[in-house]
Amino acid sequence: MTAQIIDGKAIAATIRGEIKAEVDDMRAKTGKVPGLAAVLVGDRKDSQTYVRMKKRACEEVGITSFGYDLPGDISQEELLKVVQELNDNPDVHGILVQLPLPKHINEEEVLAAISIEKDVDGFHPLNIGRLSMKGRDPLFVPCTPKGVIELLDRSGVTIEGKNAVVLGRSNIVGLPVAMLLLHRNATLTICHSRTPDIPAVTRNADILIAAVGRAEMVKGDWIKPGAAVIDVGVNAVDDPTAKKGYRLVGDVDFDSAKEVAGKLTPVPGGVGPMTIAMLLRNTMDGAKRAYGLS
Repeated sequence: MTAQIIDGKAIAATIRGEIKAEVDDMRAKTGKVPGLAAVLVGDRKDSQTYVRMKKRACEEVGITSFGYDLPGDISQEELLKVVQELNDNPDVHGILVQLPLPKHINEEEVLAAISIEKDVDGFHPLNIGRLSMKGRDPLFVPCTPKGVIELLDRSGVTIEGKNAVVLGRSNIVGLPVAMLLLHRNATLTICHSRTPDIPAVTRNADILIAAVGRAEMVKGDWIKPGAAVIDVGVNAVDDPTAKKGYRLVGDVDFDSAKEVAGKLTPVPGGVGPMTIAMLLRNTMDGAKRAYGLS
């Protein structure tokens, strides 16, 4: 058996097309379009790349992007002032503060200062709190976990009643995706560094989400035959044959996993494109609420 490869690039392109149609409809009805503000602190190359990709995606679907490139030595007070200005700007429907922030900045305080109505990253304590409670709906769900669920749904994977295993318990991916699976009535197990015999746990998973940040940790013999495997990891491994001297791999050993899994995401080209698509979706939804269209 060879797994069906879940093409995150193609699914994300479809979603961007859907959002573009909604933006056009909003412009026709209100004369307005959604606005996303990206705040970049410092000069980390990876962060600059992520922000550029997000701006390009906004342009593609017709969302206005507001860029704020701030010096790495900006004070906490000055950064909070920028966030408040964006909270007060009616043309901005989503505020994204690119993480990680410099060490002298209190990340939690900055994220909590973002208006809950504009928290398109879904990291505000109130949004995360609502996500972790039964019968409560957050205004926004974090983009990568939301993208994982979207990949499962659009690939025809049934979640309800299935055994779901999440490898990893980070605030950004592991915990939120676990809550989303629970809300969808999966039977949930979370594995982490203190879990004994992880392969024995993962072999029972109908749905396996790998989000630990360890290159090719999950081998084919860890996987239940026919399982849906979503690989969130992005790891650089040395490869002298590659132009850059390295290549990107996931947390799953793709070659052995594809012989066992029923459905499998590649790295790159799986979850990554979905994260930005969900950021656009969250921004669109924020604008709809602001203009009374939701």
